[in-house]
Amino acid sequence: MSENQEINDEKEETEFGREVRAKAARKLHAKRHPTPGIWSGFGMMGLIGWSVVVPTLLGAALGVWLDRRFPGSHSWTLALLVAGLALGCFNAWRWIANEEKAIHKEQEQDDE
Repeated sequence: MSENQEINDEKEETEFGREVRAKAARKLHAKRHPTPGIWSGFGMMGLIGWSVVVPTLLGAALGVWLDRRFPGSHSWTLALLVAGLALGCFNAWRWIANEEKAIHKEQEQDDE
């Protein structure tokens, strides 16, 4: 075998090796980070919904109890319902922001 042919064979092996490594890395990444399906999306919507509903209902229940216990000119039910709704929306917003940060951080690590 000539020297030039050996050099060409080594170049082909290194190119082939790089292709194999790249494909293997893509497969490993796909196994570690599966694409979320539609049920995962529904689950996230449900989780966000509950993070808003629970504080709202707790605020309304506490308001009803306060209105019965301490009747007055203003409605504790309405005030605490709105406060619970605001707290629930804040919780949902914070949770979504944290998830978005985690996704971007994971993508940056995968790109490196």
